[in-house]
Amino acid sequence: MKTCLKIVFFILAFGFIMLDVKPVKAQCEQCAANIATNKQSGGTTANGLNKGILFLLACPYLAVAVVGGVWYKKYRRKNINLDIRDEKLHLN
Repeated sequence: MKTCLKIVFFILAFGFIMLDVKPVKAQCEQCAANIATNKQSGGTTANGLNKGILFLLACPYLAVAVVGGVWYKKYRRKNINLDIRDEKLHLN
């Protein structure tokens, strides 16, 4: 019952979040107008701006992947022997 209630609560919360979607502008009006007119006149400034945004978006993910890879390589265990007793464990 608790799992069902959690799922319903999650769906309701997600639905309320989706109802309050507002468009956002990442640039000021002057910068957006400058880029739009540059693109209409055949300039490549908009393409450079988009590539820069993608570069800035990829850098944190790449850094986390590198740190995670180094951590995995350094701390993974190899050839571990588990010595488990055959007798039952009594916890009382």
